[in-house]
Amino acid sequence: MSKTLYYQLGSVVLSLIFIAGIVALVGASPVQVVSNMWSGAFGTSDQFARVISTLAPLLLCTSGLLFTFTAGLYNLGVEGQIIAGAIAATFAIRLFQDVLPAPLVILLAIVVGAVGGLFWGLLAGLLNVYGRINEIFAGLGLNFAAQGLALYLIFGPWKRPGVASMSGTEQFSDALWLPTFGNTEASPVSLLVAIAVLVLTIVVMRGTYFGLQLRAVGQNLRASYVLGIPSVRQLLSAFAICGAFAGLAGALQVLAVFHRLIPSISSNLGFLALLIAMLVGFNAWMILPVSFFFSALNIGSLQLPLALNLESSLAGVIQGTLVLFVLLGRGLSDRKPANAASGTPQPRVESPTEQLGAKG
Repeated sequence: MSKTLYYQLGSVVLSLIFIAGIVALVGASPVQVVSNMWSGAFGTSDQFARVISTLAPLLLCTSGLLFTFTAGLYNLGVEGQIIAGAIAATFAIRLFQDVLPAPLVILLAIVVGAVGGLFWGLLAGLLNVYGRINEIFAGLGLNFAAQGLALYLIFGPWKRPGVASMSGTEQFSDALWLPTFGNTEASPVSLLVAIAVLVLTIVVMRGTYFGLQLRAVGQNLRASYVLGIPSVRQLLSAFAICGAFAGLAGALQVLAVFHRLIPSISSNLGFLALLIAMLVGFNAWMILPVSFFFSALNIGSLQLPLALNLESSLAGVIQGTLVLFVLLGRGLSDRKPANAASGTPQPRVESPTEQLGAKG
């Protein structure tokens, strides 16, 4: 067994012990918490369907984040990209619902939603590459901008007739809803699209020249530029792909789950996808099982206030603790011996725009 695997398994065990300690401190039994969260996620067909409906956007957003993480970018703007996709999809539906057949409107809304997210992601990339704004701050700022735009549309031009409400815009007709499993929120179309995107991500990242170039840029931006890899194009492509996948998730939230635009259309799934992306690292094949686990944890935690009088936010504590300990274990396993890391200063890595200027 390798050293890395020892550290990873140890970090998971320690995180579980730490989580059990927290649960005991709040006066609950860890066994009861696990049992109630399990029944809250899988106790009925409706609850399981909610897990599946949450899984689809998580797969899409995490797949997109894998591109930016591989390029060495922390794209915290994924929440805003979900909202931008939802806004774009809603715009397409409102514009064409009385003009085109319903199946064509649905297809158009999905495509336009992906384009809306792509634009929002590319905007973060342009601010990072050419505006020299750290991608974290650029992404967070665009999150607020997207949220503000959604609120303006819901309470302004797109408000329900005679009333503006936090419940969102007027609900679309049934013909514009994606088909679901029975009367649940889970859509087979959303799930199939998400799995197709995940498979595409695995193929691109592991078996294409583009994926190889992206890894090179993420490992060493300056060296990849010297070797002739178009670093700026790769960085912007990563932002655009992540934005498109997140925008697609936003469009599916509109078409399959809420059937209208609401202020909380993203449901914080973008931030949850960030945790998953940090947990899986560069292992794209781990996205599906980890996303399913986090989706079940998210839905199952809703049972805690009813059964044990505990806050459902305990799920966030569990998720965050697990990610923190796994990252700590990964960092310890990658730590170099002290004599190997002594003394040699590392060169400053130039930004892509500085590199282009130096070349010119």
